[in-house]
Amino acid sequence: MKAFPLTRLIDKGAAIFLILLAAFAIAVPVLNLLVPNTSGLHVSTYLVALFGKYICYAILALSIDLIWGYAGILSLGHGAFFALGGYAMGMYLMRQIGTRGVYANPILPDFMVFLNWHELPFYWYGFSSFAYAALMIFLAPGLLAFVFGWFAFRSRVTGVYLSIITQAMTYALLLGFFRNNFGFGGNNGLTDFKDILGLPVQADGTRIALLVASCIALALGFLICRAIVTSKFGKVLVAIRDAEARTRFLGYRVEAYKLFVFTLSACMAGVAGALYVPQVGIINPSEFAPGNSIEAVIWVAVGGRGTLTGAVLGALLVNYAKTFFTSGALAPYWLFMLGGLFVAVTLLLPRGIVGTVKWGFDKRAAKSAAAEEGADLDAASARAAE
Repeated sequence: MKAFPLTRLIDKGAAIFLILLAAFAIAVPVLNLLVPNTSGLHVSTYLVALFGKYICYAILALSIDLIWGYAGILSLGHGAFFALGGYAMGMYLMRQIGTRGVYANPILPDFMVFLNWHELPFYWYGFSSFAYAALMIFLAPGLLAFVFGWFAFRSRVTGVYLSIITQAMTYALLLGFFRNNFGFGGNNGLTDFKDILGLPVQADGTRIALLVASCIALALGFLICRAIVTSKFGKVLVAIRDAEARTRFLGYRVEAYKLFVFTLSACMAGVAGALYVPQVGIINPSEFAPGNSIEAVIWVAVGGRGTLTGAVLGALLVNYAKTFFTSGALAPYWLFMLGGLFVAVTLLLPRGIVGTVKWGFDKRAAKSAAAEEGADLDAASARAAE
């Protein structure tokens, strides 16, 4: 009986996913550091950074699937939480530059010196410490999600209206962070990072460490989501998704359930953004663009809403396709292809890739069970006739 919760948490599909993720986290560093550059099996540093970015997107997709796939909360502004986590990490990285900046100011980042700022804003205090920055990676997106959700869910804003409000939220943040007087670098954002935890950001070993850290974060996020959706709490979330009014009538505090899972999802998105920034080397207001949040929703739809592994798969496949198609002659048409992909999935694969495969297996298993039951009934009838 004690082993049952663990068995429920890590089923066959979850075990396969975690094994593949662990194999990937081991194989890529080995192929990058130990295999010679002349070998066809060598993984370049560029690919290491690219894979790390894909893993961060997978964490973001997982956070969206948790609220959309299981609680029915369609957020079109989750890119805001991703970007806030990224800015928290970017602020820490900027404080590590010190006198190595263009203007050699030990306190102020280069963009503040350029804009004639004379002192560091109070909200930059503490970001010289990694521990403080790590706290803000969770606190900044989590607090915003809590406040937003508190008012939205208590007002019983649902469906398309909630989606529009989340989109308006991220667009408002986009406009705010574009302003130079916000103290976050304006249009250029934060860049030219040097060190993270005393290690050069551009070094091969650091990039490998960031990739492995991203894989660990994805595994932990997956296990947290599995623990939620396989529990009684998760069953209530599904009930809220399918029949919110009836669930409230049964006595459940629907607003509290939605607020908790929405805040947790925002914190996961913030972690994804924090791991993303040192691997791409920049964070700017374009990460708040509503189009980015909508694209993340498409990842989940393609992979399979309400499957967790499908969200990860969708993020990897769509972003690989984006990298492939935007580097050639088809680059101007990528957005049309992305929109067409979403329409095709909606019409032809409404359950997504993983959801459709799972549905096929479940249907086949049901037919086999029905056939076995029918054979048992026939055998019983034959014995009774005898």
